[in-house]
Amino acid sequence: MEHQQSKSFPISHVIGFVASLVLTFAAAGIALKTNLSFKVIMWIIGSLAVIQAGMQLFMFMHLREGEDGKTNLINMIYAVFMVIVIVVGSIWVLTSGHAAH
Repeated sequence: MEHQQSKSFPISHVIGFVASLVLTFAAAGIALKTNLSFKVIMWIIGSLAVIQAGMQLFMFMHLREGEDGKTNLINMIYAVFMVIVIVVGSIWVLTSGHAAH
């Protein structure tokens, strides 16, 4: 199959790049220039990171494009679920205190 090359300016990539920069500088500014508690700063940075990751999936990785964009989205949701299970399970096992001393 031939892929047609689009010669239009990739404005969505430019918007995604600028938004990524804004989110990165916002996280750095909050971490370095505010007097918020450590826990609040971590929650804000984590939230901005999740927003940025999601935005990059849609803007740069073309998550909805292709022959079956719905399958790509379902696969991505499954991958996020697996990451959550692995991370939470690891933390649970490591902090449960059942190790022999």
